[in-house]
Amino acid sequence: MEPAQLIAFNLTLLAALASPGPALMFALRQSISAGRSTGIATGAGLALMAACWTAAALLGLEVVFALVPAAYLAMKVAGAAYLIWIAIHVWRDATRPVAEAAHPGRRAFLGGVLVNLLNPKSVLFAAAVLVVIFPPGLALVDKALIVANHFLVELAIYSGFAILLTTRPARAGYLRLKPAIDRAAALILGALGLRLLIDR
Repeated sequence: MEPAQLIAFNLTLLAALASPGPALMFALRQSISAGRSTGIATGAGLALMAACWTAAALLGLEVVFALVPAAYLAMKVAGAAYLIWIAIHVWRDATRPVAEAAHPGRRAFLGGVLVNLLNPKSVLFAAAVLVVIFPPGLALVDKALIVANHFLVELAIYSGFAILLTTRPARAGYLRLKPAIDRAAALILGALGLRLLIDR
């Protein structure tokens, strides 16, 4: 494995993280509504599960999905249901005080894990990127390095978001517009859940 290949993987990963998917929406909402530590905990959960999907892709899990379409379908349905469930709760909590709507500590980390766990597209994306960027027959130490790198990059990005979004101006702006922002986030998360459900 060449350093240039790892750099290309990181650039692709950064582009994917910048797109408004369920993981980014969940992380941003958690950070700005519940504070820095909750945002970082959520990001750690998201990063851990994303790295696990990369590990699964390196071990060939996409082949299992191809051979057993029912397994992929079951994960899609579960993932869509979970995103819609989150959307309903975010909408319902839109007018509640921040302290009541937050999911701190362990629940934030677990929420991050579940958002990425129930998204089987993550492993297919990882598999496609890995095939394009890295040569076949990678050594086990190279695979471990890719997985660790993936975790650290995502953790750094989500932690950076959490720190930026919990500054006083950002938090004050959020508190002023909390109902509208939360309901917009709920609509986006719900739409992403529905798209995951119906997308072939």
